[in-house]
Amino acid sequence: MKKLALHWQIVIGMVVGILFGYIMAVTSGGAGFVANWIKPIGTIFINLLKLIAVPLIIASLIKGISDLKDISKFKSIGGRTIIIYIATTVVAIVIGLTLVNIIQPGSGITQETIDKLTTTYAGNTKIAERISEASRQKSAGPLQFLIDMVPQNAISAMSNNKMMLQVIFFSIFLGICMLLVPEKESKPLKKFFDSLNSVILKMVDVIMLMAPIAVFALLANVVVSADDSDVLLALLKYASVVVLGLLLMVAVYCILLSVYTKKSPLWFLKQISPAQLLAFSTSSSAATLPVTMERVEEHVGVDKEVSSFVLPVGATINMDGTSLYQAVAAVFIMQVLWPEGLTFSNQISIVLTALLASIGSAAVPGAGMVMLVIVLESVGFPADRLAIGLALIFAVDRPLDMLRTTINVTGDATVATIVAKSVDKLKEPKVKNWDDQL
Repeated sequence: MKKLALHWQIVIGMVVGILFGYIMAVTSGGAGFVANWIKPIGTIFINLLKLIAVPLIIASLIKGISDLKDISKFKSIGGRTIIIYIATTVVAIVIGLTLVNIIQPGSGITQETIDKLTTTYAGNTKIAERISEASRQKSAGPLQFLIDMVPQNAISAMSNNKMMLQVIFFSIFLGICMLLVPEKESKPLKKFFDSLNSVILKMVDVIMLMAPIAVFALLANVVVSADDSDVLLALLKYASVVVLGLLLMVAVYCILLSVYTKKSPLWFLKQISPAQLLAFSTSSSAATLPVTMERVEEHVGVDKEVSSFVLPVGATINMDGTSLYQAVAAVFIMQVLWPEGLTFSNQISIVLTALLASIGSAAVPGAGMVMLVIVLESVGFPADRLAIGLALIFAVDRPLDMLRTTINVTGDATVATIVAKSVDKLKEPKVKNWDDQL
């Protein structure tokens, strides 16, 4: 009997998890059972992925750069990567602004709904944390993101997944310096990182064996901890605009792939689907990164020289889905609470601020709302209404976070494939199974 493909196993886990979560939500004591006995399985899975994220970035980046033999090749890959990432992010923001201005979801929100949301989330600690973090980021200087890229202590940077840019900087610096010394001197170090990379990729294969069960646990917990369904219904029009924009971004990716790489978009989406499903379940590009790299390299055929740079950088600075969400959310909040602020100049400011904010955004759940605060403050949104504005969209932020993270990961994989094609590093995929060496 043919083994069921991994993406179908994950889909089944998702469906069963949602159904189980719904049953537990209407069962007395069900939410507590899920929190105590089901949620930990998903948490362990995410921790395992985060555990190998930093070693994978270090090993794969250093291996990829040291394999180049020529620094000019790295310059070519790096330049194209940044340009394409910026271009797709601008397209995402423009799509979001266009849809929210045409559909105007804010026009359907009544004062009663605003009052209910404000009361429900008044004093919410998560909202207060997002506003505080945004204030901290905004008070920093214009070149603070460059300072934040350079670690004072490499070991300290490796101990925190939020310092991914510092880890990338150190790995690139080390890889380039390995090219600058005689080959016989760098060879032992190169062999070490080549070996480490192979072992870490095998760890990804082993961890993915529990993916269907972990996704079941993650989705069951999301369902039992969901907000008031009446509130969700009131925000359905806003959420629909975000979802429509995200679907249009998938269409943009498919067109780019079809035109430039001549690959079938459906084939491509099928190959990266396990990474997409995990991104949806975890809401974290960083946690999904090991799986994204494995799928893009082994199942799409992108050479490690490209994927080892493009994907870690993308998980940190490429936030197409999040940037699109910000454009929609910012204008939606302004339509409801500050319609006089919806000028053309303010919307141009939204494009620029959302683009810059996406570069410094952490690849973790909830970072999108921090960026949203920065975007709203950049156009002069009244400070006394900021908490109300966040409360307005907080109820649907979690499901939308899951969706926009999926688009972020899809964008990373798309750009990696396009860059690989542009430098003739897109080959026939060579799939390795977890038990190849058994």
